[in-house]
Amino acid sequence: MKEEKIATRESYGKTLIELGKENERIVVLDADLAGATKTNLFAKEYPNRFFDIGIAEANMLGIAAGLATCGKVAYASTFAMFAAGRGYDQIRNSICYPKLNVKICATHAGITVGEDGATHQMLEDFSLMRTLPNMTVISPSDDTQTKWIIREISKIEGPVYVRLARLATPIIYEENQKFEIGKAIQIGKGIEGTVFATGVTVSEAIKAQEELKTQGIDIRVVDVHTIKPLDRDIVIKCAKETKKLVSVEDHSIIGGLGSAISEILTEEYPAKLERIGMKDSFGKSGKAEELMEYFGLTSKAIVEKFQR
Repeated sequence: MKEEKIATRESYGKTLIELGKENERIVVLDADLAGATKTNLFAKEYPNRFFDIGIAEANMLGIAAGLATCGKVAYASTFAMFAAGRGYDQIRNSICYPKLNVKICATHAGITVGEDGATHQMLEDFSLMRTLPNMTVISPSDDTQTKWIIREISKIEGPVYVRLARLATPIIYEENQKFEIGKAIQIGKGIEGTVFATGVTVSEAIKAQEELKTQGIDIRVVDVHTIKPLDRDIVIKCAKETKKLVSVEDHSIIGGLGSAISEILTEEYPAKLERIGMKDSFGKSGKAEELMEYFGLTSKAIVEKFQR
């Protein structure tokens, strides 16, 4: 990993500008948070294709659906709490049911929102979004991956939910890294264990991998950037090849990444999975790094799983 850190919401905003130049069908909508979601960058370059709907998230998603019926590729953004929470009805009935070309790019997800506190820390969006028919759910881990994903989803037809973070995270991948929607990325070949991670927790998993190696414990990390469709093959492969399985996510362990992996294991290759995440609780207000430590979502918590 590089020392440089970039928030995936920043990567999103910059990539939108490039997309807007390449594709005139791209339109962007926001709900009074363009400065925070970084859609203000697109608004400055393409004011005629940017729509600030105000504090009316459900309405924003309905308008995005309408624009999609007219042939536009609509990127709709607000905080994850408001996108997946307030807008759930519109996402379900106005976007997913008719399978419209709307890309919901939700920023400020998870407890790493930090000081905004429990009311703004969306910990249930994987659960809500992955159960919806026709929905693709993606959670990028760094700047490079986010840039690729924002471009790639413009090429596929249908609804997509992209989970982006407020917290700046290390750059993991080189610019020429190859990605594929629905295909997780294995980092390392260790047989002592596998850590399945997504979003901001991938860098923590890599830190744990490096620390464990100094202790003579060789594990692999799997970056599960696509929550739905989940890469069934790599889950089964790692269950067969490694001694211990752990999942880690900045999300509730109920209905999230760990649950999705458990569903595959139950059906395909029964194996024990230890889940690290928010344990049926709301978050708290505080600095993002301190909250991750408090709730046990750091590399330290991962390392401890393999020291038992």
